[in-house]
Amino acid sequence: MSSHTLTKVAAPHDAVPVRIVPRRRLGQWTAAGLVLVLLGLTVNSVARNEAFRWDVVGDYFTSPSVLRGLGLTLWLTALVMALGFALGALLAAGRLSANPVLRGVSWGYVWLFRSMPILVQLLFWFNIGALYPTLLGVRTVDLLGPVTVAVIGLTLHEAAYAAEVVRGGILSVDRGQIEAAQALGLSRWRRWWRIVLPQAMRSIVPPAGNMLIGTLKGTSIISVIAVQDLLYSVQLVYHRTYQVIPLLMVATLWYVIVTSVLSVGQYYVERHYGRGAERTR
Repeated sequence: MSSHTLTKVAAPHDAVPVRIVPRRRLGQWTAAGLVLVLLGLTVNSVARNEAFRWDVVGDYFTSPSVLRGLGLTLWLTALVMALGFALGALLAAGRLSANPVLRGVSWGYVWLFRSMPILVQLLFWFNIGALYPTLLGVRTVDLLGPVTVAVIGLTLHEAAYAAEVVRGGILSVDRGQIEAAQALGLSRWRRWWRIVLPQAMRSIVPPAGNMLIGTLKGTSIISVIAVQDLLYSVQLVYHRTYQVIPLLMVATLWYVIVTSVLSVGQYYVERHYGRGAERTR
């Protein structure tokens, strides 16, 4: 016999099962309860407050003037985003160019238009006739109407931000991917179209979606130059009826609906370009 003491090891089936008790999170549940109570009080206040005049909101929600303003807002948003990203892509290419002149000009454009508030830019273009009374032999005030001024001002503003979004997306692509495509003998166009752009879109889509929603809401600022967008349309109504709060609620509800639809679209676009990429939830 060995002098060492032998210890009996319990078999696995003899082990007592351990009950796992979840950690109590009293603070979190208390905070959640308070938030729900405050949310309920807010919703109840909004629903029961007669000053909101929900009957007036319902009457004007689909009125022809409001729908025309909404249509102009959507058209302007789509046009500005398309032109802004087209110009932004050119500026991004200039920022990434080996040519110092193109880099400098592109950088200067982005610096200038990101430094100027959009309201200042719109007012500047609206009063451009004070600097150039005639353009192409036509009076400037006749050539550049309020809608044209809005398109120019918003496009130049959005292009500066779009350039940085596109540049950031391109820089996010691993350099080894491009080198591998070069080793396979792919042309420059095919490298950008088949290798760089699909991967860059993963980084471009989220900020581009935010820019789209921001542009939609930012178009409301063109009401200062008398462009009859959604906000200006409801302003014309409440200047006549003095129903300020109900008409502002009409505009608010339409903005909420459209931005919600755009957010859903952004989710599916992100999921499309994120296929095959590792995600952490």
